[in-house]
Amino acid sequence: MNNKNVFYNEDCIKGCNKYFEDDSMDLIVTDPPYGINGDQLHKHYNRKEDFVIDGYVEIPVEEYSEFSHKWIKQAERILKPGGCIYIVSGYTNLFSILKALRETQLEELNHIIWKFNFGVYTKTKYVSSHYHILFYKKPGKTHTFNTYARYGALEKSVNGGRMNYQDREDVWIINREYKPGKAKNKNELPTALLTKMICYSSNEGDLVCDLFLGGFSTAKVAIGLNRFATGFEISQRAYDYQSKEIEKVIPGNLLDKVKKPVGPNLENQGKPWNEEEKLEVYERYKTLSNKFKTKRRVIDELSKEFGRGRFSLDKVLKEMKEEPKQWELGL
Repeated sequence: MNNKNVFYNEDCIKGCNKYFEDDSMDLIVTDPPYGINGDQLHKHYNRKEDFVIDGYVEIPVEEYSEFSHKWIKQAERILKPGGCIYIVSGYTNLFSILKALRETQLEELNHIIWKFNFGVYTKTKYVSSHYHILFYKKPGKTHTFNTYARYGALEKSVNGGRMNYQDREDVWIINREYKPGKAKNKNELPTALLTKMICYSSNEGDLVCDLFLGGFSTAKVAIGLNRFATGFEISQRAYDYQSKEIEKVIPGNLLDKVKKPVGPNLENQGKPWNEEEKLEVYERYKTLSNKFKTKRRVIDELSKEFGRGRFSLDKVLKEMKEEPKQWELGL
């Protein structure tokens, strides 16, 4: 495609060496083969394959460890300092991916659990209905993490919980997508899942790479969010079909569909406190306490006014209440 949206029909390990320079990718989001006879997954999920594109390339179990080591070393090389990677994995060969990651300089940020609908049905053990998402960064610079990409600091759910906090917990409940009557890859990631990762960990204009394009879902969502996309797909059939489909994707077409944060953000969160600001917060706390009946309401108001988090405010107020006379005298 045009500009930076270039896709390659070949093995990603050789392809990275051939086409990608060191420190060239802002973000990698990828779903590698699972090494569990992925070409037979429909038997486990009891689903029809009438519209699935043939050509899924699986990795033999005995080769999986070395395969993981090689492609993850390439991912480390091509990531920019401060760049992040999300790796989606089942549990069967998770240890091989974790071992490969530990042989790099990449640093773990989160081990996310993705809970989905309609897992593998079993009668003699618990139903498997989750995947692992390994979230790592390349050291050297501060990584991109858009804390308020989707929810404002003070947005609340119907039960009064903080939506920003809930959205950033490390267990995600996101349903799979089913596309009856439409051509698709063997195991595509849902748009909602990809949107979440890309919005939190990249900015418009960034280059997002998928080393195992499959149905080109990562690339389609990245372009739809006004990022650039690149990557590899080894299957000739999948590549031929999807490389034509992605030409239909309009850059930025998903931006209007993305949840936008509402309300003020905590612009001072994480910044050091000075004594003057502590005293100001304490005085304001006493004033607001006469207006609102609960401490929770008071701290919510302080959070809006001072751009600080609830826990930080509560800690400072407790600190100052221990010696109220000194604080009131400015000593």
